[in-house]
Amino acid sequence: MPSGPLDPRHAVVVGAGPGLGAAVARRFAREGFALTLVARTPQTLDPLAAELRAGGVAVTTVIADAADPVGFRAALLEVADRVTPAVVVYNVGLVAADDLLEASAEYLLDALAVDVVGAVTTAQVLTPGMRAAGAGTFLVTGGGPGLVPDPAHASLTLGKSALRAAVTVLHEQLAPAHVHVGSVTVVGVIAPGTSLDPDRIAEHYWRLHSEPEGAWTVDVVVDGS
Repeated sequence: MPSGPLDPRHAVVVGAGPGLGAAVARRFAREGFALTLVARTPQTLDPLAAELRAGGVAVTTVIADAADPVGFRAALLEVADRVTPAVVVYNVGLVAADDLLEASAEYLLDALAVDVVGAVTTAQVLTPGMRAAGAGTFLVTGGGPGLVPDPAHASLTLGKSALRAAVTVLHEQLAPAHVHVGSVTVVGVIAPGTSLDPDRIAEHYWRLHSEPEGAWTVDVVVDGS
C-alpha cells in the first residue's frame, strides 16, 4: 500500500553506481530533491551518498540486487513503506559479451531478471503511490541493442528489447493515472568528456520529468555515434 502523500521533491534512483546513475542522482539533487539511492553494494553507494550529503542533500541508501527477485522486491517494499516518490529511475543492466547459442538457461534468466524483470518489479512496487496521487514519473535506461540487435551482447539485446516493450505497456497503463513512463535509450559507450558524457545524458531524465502532461515523450534516443 502507498505510504502516504506523494513527495514532489523525492527521487529514487535504482542503480545509483558511478557513471550515469550518479549523474542522474546529482541532476535531481540540484533541483532540491531528496534521494533514495539503491545499488548492490555499499562500496557503490557510500561514496556517492557522502558526496551528496556534503552538499546538503538528504540521502537514504538501500542495498538491493535485481538479480535476486525476492530480496529486491522486499527492499523496494521497505522504500514504498517509507516514501511515495515523485520520480523513480531504473538504471540497471547486465552488460556482458555473450552468445545466445551458448548461454545457459540459468544465465539468461539471471540477465533478464536484471535487465527487465527488475524494472517491472520496481514499477509494481513504487508506482501505486503515484497512481493514488495522480502524479509521478517512472523512467528507465534503455540501450542500443533494444533498437538494433547485437549478437555479441545477446542477453542485453533480449533484456533491452523486452524493457522497451515494457515501457510501452507501462506508459499505456499509467498515463491515464497521470503517471509519466518513459525511457532514455543510450546508443554507445557512456564515458566522461564524450557525446555520451553521463552528465549530458542525465539532463534527459530531468527533461522527461519536467515535460507537461499532454506532451509526454515515451522514449528519448541518445546516440553517441
